[in-house]
Amino acid sequence: MVAYFKGWLDDLRLAAGLLTRLPVPQPDDALPQGLARAQRAFPLVGALIGLCIGLIDRALLGIGIPSLAAAALALGASAALTGAMHEDGLADVGDGFGGGRDRAAKLAIMRDSRLGTYGALVLLVSFAARLSALASLPLAAIVPTLVVAHALARAAIPVLAANMPLARDDGLGASAGQPETASVVAAVIVAAAIALLCLPAKAALLAIAVTAAGAAAIALLAWRQIGGVTGDVFGAAEQIGETAVLVMLAARLS
Repeated sequence: MVAYFKGWLDDLRLAAGLLTRLPVPQPDDALPQGLARAQRAFPLVGALIGLCIGLIDRALLGIGIPSLAAAALALGASAALTGAMHEDGLADVGDGFGGGRDRAAKLAIMRDSRLGTYGALVLLVSFAARLSALASLPLAAIVPTLVVAHALARAAIPVLAANMPLARDDGLGASAGQPETASVVAAVIVAAAIALLCLPAKAALLAIAVTAAGAAAIALLAWRQIGGVTGDVFGAAEQIGETAVLVMLAARLS
């Protein structure tokens, strides 16, 4: 039992070090074998990120900051906390899928660090949707909504990693490895439990459904465009899931 909980703690530390800019001490034997298993802890890290962002938003509202400005600053804090890694993935996918003529060109564009028109437009749409949704949430719903959105969105990553082929053999997506079925199931159960604990049952199930739909959509698109997934596709999946959950819950709860 002690070893079991130590394994989860090690995975949580490794996942936090990968998904955030926090200086989290890493287990001595974590890399590279532990990266795949640590994906089961992604929803827990996502929930903690959502909690931090929700508390920041609530604090800003508490000192009289207008809701739109508070939401914008909270989303900015989210990008700072994560290093904007998922936003970067979404932008790269937008540029690559929108601007590449064939698979090789799409992958080359996605590797390019420069931001193009398609990437900028996708980022703008994503940010505007999350901003307006967050600003419209009732005060009591801000923290639970963000916790659920971030937890569910990060659960999509191990699901895609386990079920989709890699589009290339290098990069973050390849180095993270393919998680075993047990790790994927654990991530899904943890994310679903967080949703059911934080939200009314119907809202939680709808949040799970829209996350699954978003993950399926990006998986199908990536399959058609580049024949598999990359780290950028994982980032895009997170952003799509997060945005979808925020917009859906804002529509229901506002």
